Amino acid sequence: MTQRLAGDASAYASIPDRLLAVATRLFAEKGYESTSVQEIVAAAGVTKGAMYHYFGAKDDLLYEIYHRLLGLQTRRLREFAGGTGPVEERLRAAAVDVLSTSFRYLDEFTVFFRSMHMLPKERRRAVRAERRRYHEQFRALVEEGQREGVFRADVPADLSVHYFFGAVHQVSTWYRQDGPLDAQQISEYYVDLFLNGLRARPEGPAAAAPGRPAGDDGGAASA
Repeated sequence: MTQRLAGDASAYASIPDRLLAVATRLFAEKGYESTSVQEIVAAAGVTKGAMYHYFGAKDDLLYEIYHRLLGLQTRRLREFAGGTGPVEERLRAAAVDVLSTSFRYLDEFTVFFRSMHMLPKERRRAVRAERRRYHEQFRALVEEGQREGVFRADVPADLSVHYFFGAVHQVSTWYRQDGPLDAQQISEYYVDLFLNGLRARPEGPAAAAPGRPAGDDGGAASA
């Protein structure tokens, strides 16, 4: 079972946290459309009146689930981006973190990417704006590395960022906690692939031709 940003659903948690924890679990298990408000309040041990005191509708719960996750990831990205280390180290830390937090809060992550289309139009617009701001901050690290010559400049930073997050967003469709690789290993592999594609290539005749490794002259590469 993954952790939840809303805490647990015990009687000792606040009512909003209990509702969000229960809603996250039920939405992940059954789907947003198949979960009723009555099921949520019954599992949380509160009345509908109590729920509507904090959340005006079921879609408010859906919005808050993702808003909390993205808010956490955004705060952490700012910390990495504002650090003093080399840009590649800061980008690596940020990239590993977005994967690690997505695995840690996999139910929230799953619920959002499965059900965002169920949000009202204005809420979808707000969520997209939040995601865009996050991607812009992430992209700024790539652009910083391009300016410094650490990352290749022949590939647009936007494309690199979309490529990375496109892979990240698919995690919930195939990851299993009992699989052969743990979340940390997968995160490191993903980020290595991402950074290896970003690093600037050496110039001159020693550089590899597209689709052909350096040193490949038809036989084994020299040691």
